[in-house]
Amino acid sequence: MSVNGVTGATSTYDAAYLANQTANTKAAEENSEAKASEKKDDKGVVYEASKDAGTKKTYTQNTSLVNKMKADAEAHTQQLQNIVQQLMTKQGQTFNNANGIWSILAGGNLKVDPATQAQAQKDIAEDGYWGVKQTSDRIIDFATALTGGDPSKIEEMREAFKKGYKQAEKTWGGQLPDISQRTYDAVMEKFDKMAEEAGLTTSN
Repeated sequence: MSVNGVTGATSTYDAAYLANQTANTKAAEENSEAKASEKKDDKGVVYEASKDAGTKKTYTQNTSLVNKMKADAEAHTQQLQNIVQQLMTKQGQTFNNANGIWSILAGGNLKVDPATQAQAQKDIAEDGYWGVKQTSDRIIDFATALTGGDPSKIEEMREAFKKGYKQAEKTWGGQLPDISQRTYDAVMEKFDKMAEEAGLTTSN
């Protein structure tokens, strides 16, 4: 065999060997990557106990929110008391104007001119602005607006109304006129109706 023949055979063998080694290396790398991928995927479904496992969950009262809600409720109650006091006092004043007198303060008297008296008589009429119906309706409307219509607040608003009425009597210097007393009864009846419709027991 010639030297050239040996050299050619050796080259062919080397090329085949190199190709085989390259294929084996590539297969080994692919196999390694596949295993790494499987390991990675397996890790994704492994259950790991939470750090909080076995720890009892605790609930903390939101003191800030509770205090804010209490303050809001008290503010609304005070608002209604003030509104009732103003409305009932104004109603009494209008009633007195209609009858030709003014007695907000004990012993105070003031004659009213005919035009003011005529307007006052119109205002305290059955369907007048300061009449029993409209005045009691306004008080209920204020109470509903202040509570957002929450039925559970009805009795709180009722108590606020009572306190406001007493404040009006104190400002007035004694018992309010008959029209105001009838308005009081009308408001209480409307609170009763609201409670009844809400399925609540009244405290009146």
